[in-house]
Amino acid sequence: MTAPHLSVDTSHPPRPDTRLSPYTGYTRAHWEAAADHLLTALVPYASPGLAQYRLPGPASYSGPWSDGLEGYARSFLLAAFRIAGASGSDAPGSTVIQRLIERYAAGLTAGTDPRHRERWPPIADRAQPMVEAASIAIALHETRPWIWDRLPDAVRGRTAEWLGGFVGATANDSNWRLFQVITEEFLASVDAPHERAEIDAGLARLDDWYRGDGWYTDGDGRKFDYYNAWALHLYPVLWARIAGPRADAALVAEHRVRLRRFLDTHQYFFGSDGAPVHQGRSLTYRYATTVPLWAGALTDATPLPPGRTRRLASGALKHFADHGAPDANGLLSLGWYRPYLPVVQPYSGPASPYWASKAFLGLLLPADHPVWTATEEPGPVETADQCLALPAPGWLLHSTAADGIVRLVNHGSDRLPPPPAPSQDSPHYTRLGYSTATAPQTPPGDEPPGPDNHITLLYPSGPSRRGRIHPLYTEGRRAASWHTPLGADGDGGRHTIATGSVVRGPWEVRVHSVQAPPGTTVREGGWAVACDTAPPAVDTGPGWALARRPDGLTTALVGLLGWADGPEPPSGEVARARGHNAYGHHSATPLLTLDRHPGATRLLVTLVVLTADPAVCRDLHAARSRARAQLMPDGTVEVRFPDGVVERVAPPKGGGAGTPDAGT
Repeated sequence: MTAPHLSVDTSHPPRPDTRLSPYTGYTRAHWEAAADHLLTALVPYASPGLAQYRLPGPASYSGPWSDGLEGYARSFLLAAFRIAGASGSDAPGSTVIQRLIERYAAGLTAGTDPRHRERWPPIADRAQPMVEAASIAIALHETRPWIWDRLPDAVRGRTAEWLGGFVGATANDSNWRLFQVITEEFLASVDAPHERAEIDAGLARLDDWYRGDGWYTDGDGRKFDYYNAWALHLYPVLWARIAGPRADAALVAEHRVRLRRFLDTHQYFFGSDGAPVHQGRSLTYRYATTVPLWAGALTDATPLPPGRTRRLASGALKHFADHGAPDANGLLSLGWYRPYLPVVQPYSGPASPYWASKAFLGLLLPADHPVWTATEEPGPVETADQCLALPAPGWLLHSTAADGIVRLVNHGSDRLPPPPAPSQDSPHYTRLGYSTATAPQTPPGDEPPGPDNHITLLYPSGPSRRGRIHPLYTEGRRAASWHTPLGADGDGGRHTIATGSVVRGPWEVRVHSVQAPPGTTVREGGWAVACDTAPPAVDTGPGWALARRPDGLTTALVGLLGWADGPEPPSGEVARARGHNAYGHHSATPLLTLDRHPGATRLLVTLVVLTADPAVCRDLHAARSRARAQLMPDGTVEVRFPDGVVERVAPPKGGGAGTPDAGT
């Protein structure tokens, strides 16, 4: 079979349809054009037999051979949704679909041939080809009438044999168990050798990780992130499509109930500009965060009206396109907007970002489905200020309609396996806050993570890290947790920091009970704001600090209680950096410092704000002066927000923390 060429004219994208899509202008035609653009841009990087795609960039720890397979498998997934969405037929005058069919059939023929120079690496225990095998299995199922059923018997036999490497193999005990489920269920669908017990065991393991309200942890522990969206909810949906009548109807129904519950809250993770909250690993998959929105529509398991589903999904696709992803060459780079390797994990190779292909699942819905024909409706964060307590992951979500920013307050996800596994720190999991407008400071190389959204003890060996998070509660507009500060050498002493958060509009008040030796320096950081055009402007004063991006995005940190050793607290500071943030080259983080902890337990109360609302920014200094906190006789803290609303907060305790001392 010859290697076909694919050529698509991407110079004339579809015109925006502001009647059907008043928020994004995007229609199904824009999604099809985006898919075609991505697939066309990959052609120069294909191997002669089209079994591998060797994209520019550093190799993953699996090596270039595996990375080349990854390029084929993840782009095949995109091609499959495009082919199946078009029912395997081209529009008059076009050959796009036929060329895709030929292209990926050719790659399959070469990749599964053990004598071919482009043969794929075998599926082995805990090896990366397990991940890619699942994408290939899904793509073959969705395109079965146009690819699998037309392949020569020899190619089908070789493909089943290669996929059959999963039978009896050991997968990582995480979302990888579902790769085995998917692959072996496809083998069952084509009457190839498989092991039903392995499929059942993988599905049962998923149940072990369910924590309620639609939330799974990705393996044992508190591993909450977007894998809940683009893996743990997606693969059960795709498994049911492959299994058909072989699937247990009650189990399929339960998976749909969980997906519906998850979508009740997942819709709140997208800002009005389409950006998803920047939290967790594998963020280079970008708009794959929209996958469960489409999965819910595909299975009639969504509480969302169809116009909102499309608005949220198209908003994310458009957001990244407007910010340079894909790039000028049509490629998805290793990064967030631009290439940025500190956001990338060691398992990611140059083709890893193409798990973003999952976002095109919606193309499987027919063109006359309401999700494509209904008028766009606003996302929930655009209609009113919102606050959601998510007890399973230990998160608070609070958003403001005036600026469309979503903020995530983290008191539960640390991505650590259960004890006795050692505690470790990751800036994408252990920060106190994440948002749709910011990213955590992630310096390149071996530099320590930045000070943003973190309270730390400054040991002689360096700043402490948060490590394992112990949730205390998440309810209403409040959440709390405690942790043992880790020294630079990874060892934690008997010191603890317990933190409670209460949110209102763009504001968060943090109440910290800090247990530390006398003389220890304590430092807290606010949000890091970043941009490429110019360094953020900064301002500081006694007990406060502020940083403002040129477009107005502003963060401020105000010490309300406990930060002063004398009549007046020391001046706040702002930490500036270059090349430390996925959102921009220039970044700045406001800081407060208590030079000498008095010993025992010190109570520190801080007001934190992240806003792009001109009304709030214009009155920020006045708002700072209106905020108050005082320790009451009953041991609670009375907090006055800048708008005058008063809350009583009980200082949190954990891990042996003693009685709080408010200090001055």
